[in-house]
Amino acid sequence: MSVQRINAGARMSSAVVHGNTVYLAGLTADDPKADVKGQTAQILAKIDKFLKEAGTDKSKILSANIWLTDIKTWSQMNEVWDAWVAPGNAPARATVEAKLAAPGLSVEIMVQAAK
Repeated sequence: MSVQRINAGARMSSAVVHGNTVYLAGLTADDPKADVKGQTAQILAKIDKFLKEAGTDKSKILSANIWLTDIKTWSQMNEVWDAWVAPGNAPARATVEAKLAAPGLSVEIMVQAAK
C-alpha cells in the first residue's frame, strides 16, 4: 500500500496518507501573538487545507488531540472548535495542558481522518 506525504520536510510531514487514513502532524498557529481563539482558528484552517489536499474533510475526522499551554483557556478554544466541527461528526478527542515547542504558542492540534 502506498504512502503519500504532504508538505514533507527533513524532520516531518504536515500530513501522511496511508490507505484510507490521513494522519496530520501536530499543527500550531503561524501567528503566536494571536490569542487562544485566534490561534485555534488558524490551526483549524490549516487542518481544513491539509485534509482537502489529502482528499477528505473535517466531517471524516476520527480523532483529535489538543494541547493547551493553559488549561484555563479550554473554553476559549472550545468556542472556536465547536463552531468549526462538522455537526453530527464530532471526533473522539482529548485535550490536555502541556508546554509547547516555541514561546507564544498556546494551542497545538493533531487529527486523524478517514478518506
